[in-house]
Amino acid sequence: MEIRDLDEQHHPAFFKCLEEWSPDMADVGDRREVWFTSMLRKGLRVKLAFDDRGVPGGMIQYLPIEHSQAEGEGLHFILCIWVHGHKQGRGDFQGKGMGSALLKAAEDDARSLGSGGMVAWGLSMPFWMKASWFKKHGYTKVDKDGMSVLLWKPFSENACPPRWIRPRKHPQACGGVVTVTSFNSGWCSAGNMVHERAKRASSMFGDRVHFEHIDTMERERLIEWGISDALFIDGKQVRTGPPPSFDKIKGLIGRKVRKLR
Repeated sequence: MEIRDLDEQHHPAFFKCLEEWSPDMADVGDRREVWFTSMLRKGLRVKLAFDDRGVPGGMIQYLPIEHSQAEGEGLHFILCIWVHGHKQGRGDFQGKGMGSALLKAAEDDARSLGSGGMVAWGLSMPFWMKASWFKKHGYTKVDKDGMSVLLWKPFSENACPPRWIRPRKHPQACGGVVTVTSFNSGWCSAGNMVHERAKRASSMFGDRVHFEHIDTMERERLIEWGISDALFIDGKQVRTGPPPSFDKIKGLIGRKVRKLR
């Protein structure tokens, strides 16, 4: 196994989260590429894990917390750590220590940059990005918002713990049309998939549906709303994990359209 910094050769695989083989990736658009270019100038770091054949099987992306979904100072925030676990495509790389190796490499890199600590988010349920996995690697919980747990590993005694940015306001329904509001920052392929599907589904109903994109790649918009990535239809949040299909989103919008007078 070898851990390397992302190079241009592997950009296409990274932009599609190592799942470029999946038909679903046709729906992600170019938001991740735009986000990558913007955040690279703000300190984004990406590392890939390669097996002994030179095939990338895992990745980690992290950046200064000041450009993340959490509040803090002088820390680095892990947006995603992912080891490919599907039999399709490049194959199953999980259970071979890639995740632990990626995490250590990122921590060592953050230390070398003078970071006061590493921050991660995880889910309290046994799904993707499990909080329990980070706890096994020395992280402790400092905040929680629903199932989303914020954890950290301080490198300095002077480091201050981070906290979640919490919702400050929610989109509202507008009379006479169905309002579809997509909060999207671009960092996550799954979130981009939801955004693109919602935008396309909304366009099929003409002027009966108003689609609004809240671009939370802009820190000011994230702070204003306190919402990073989410989908709302007439002010009601839609469950987006795992990403609903295009037909599912279209059906949800269609039901609202049929109730219009």
